[in-house]
Amino acid sequence: MFEGAAEIVIQGTTATGEKFRPSDWAERLCGMMSVFGEDRQLSYSPYLKPVTIGGTNCVVADCQLEAIDGPAWKFLMSFATDNELTLRPGRTVKRPDPAETP
Repeated sequence: MFEGAAEIVIQGTTATGEKFRPSDWAERLCGMMSVFGEDRQLSYSPYLKPVTIGGTNCVVADCQLEAIDGPAWKFLMSFATDNELTLRPGRTVKRPDPAETP
């Protein structure tokens, strides 16, 4: 979609510049792929993160998700398109995995 991007950012701003509602949409969207860890705690998938950028709720989607779970990726992109949300490239280098950091 965005050549060279390791991540895609779905911004909570519509094509008309309005704030997307409900205000917790990013958490809800990321919640669809939440998993229980070994500690039996629910946590977000490493491929989707709700973030706030410049006061706007966003979802950062790791582009690896497209290869790992094509239907989930398609759902995300359809959600963004259907709701006329702004998409932009994120990082070009994958974030370091905290589990791999010494």
